[in-house]
Amino acid sequence: MSIFRKSIKLLRKRNKKIGLPPGTLIYTGERKPEQEKVTIIDYNDKKIDIRELKELKINLKETEKEFVRWINITGLGQMEVIEELGRQFDLHPLLLEDVLNPDQRPKIENYGNFLFLILNIIWWDNKEKNIQSEQVSLILGKSYVMTFREFENDLFFPIVDRLKQAKGRIRKMEEDYLLYSLIDIIIDNYFVIIEKIGNKIDKIEEDLIDNPTINTLQEIHSLRREVITLRKSIWPSRSVINSLQREEAFIKDSTQIYLRDIYDHIIQIIDNFENFRDIISSLLDIYLSSVSNKMNEVMKVLTIISTTFIPISFLAGFYGMNFTHMPELSSLYGYPILISIMIIIALIMLMYFKRRRWI
Repeated sequence: MSIFRKSIKLLRKRNKKIGLPPGTLIYTGERKPEQEKVTIIDYNDKKIDIRELKELKINLKETEKEFVRWINITGLGQMEVIEELGRQFDLHPLLLEDVLNPDQRPKIENYGNFLFLILNIIWWDNKEKNIQSEQVSLILGKSYVMTFREFENDLFFPIVDRLKQAKGRIRKMEEDYLLYSLIDIIIDNYFVIIEKIGNKIDKIEEDLIDNPTINTLQEIHSLRREVITLRKSIWPSRSVINSLQREEAFIKDSTQIYLRDIYDHIIQIIDNFENFRDIISSLLDIYLSSVSNKMNEVMKVLTIISTTFIPISFLAGFYGMNFTHMPELSSLYGYPILISIMIIIALIMLMYFKRRRWI
């Protein structure tokens, strides 16, 4: 399913929340929610501990001193887990409602004790051969980062691997750098999508040159909707990253330079999508021009054929009247002479058309 159809379907599923009090926790995602999986990663520069919890029987807010905690929740099927996390971390009901409604616009909110962010993960599904999207909710607090996702996949595995292998500086940095790392991998996947869309545009251009068909037009319109939907998902991320840089209480100076790098990437991505919009509009113009030229070529051939047969039809009609005293009616060589004259006229007209470069 394309992300355009997915976004429409998500909006339709919001109808079941009409009339309910604000903060009512109902999952409105596209697919059947998976069972919650809570993964806890505690680390510092010397030690790392990874656990998977089936039940929340401990207070996740209490961490060991000098440790950073990453709480990763995948699957939003059980409201009890979401409510317990809200109780432990004093999360506002409207925040939890946004987590469970995966059609939110990317945003950032400061709740005093923590930051709440919503971003869209967009990636290329090699199995389905299409673009997939998913909302990820992130919470940055003192010594912890919390992430909420609908489904489990391997997009964050590189971060887990870096933590396990102590690659780079992630184990030496604090929770704000972990948040940056998660955002960075989300943004990096946008470049993969840009490459895929660029390949689609190249293929459509080849089809337009070789043989534009109605299927080509459908591909252009489908790609146009896809780019518009992607742009709407990515554009607000610019404001999110820009606002995140100004949160000096949560983002340290050592991480600011990395956020500026992400901001530059977002600007580059948005510029690419603006270029895609212009290119797709030009593809539509090229298609219409190609179809029009093709029609003109057909009409030119038909016109030449019709014009060539006009004097021939005149002669055939003239000598087909069969009046009694009509001259040449009883001529022995009248028929072959008339046929020869018709052929000569047709050849002279074709030579004239070719000399004028009409054919």
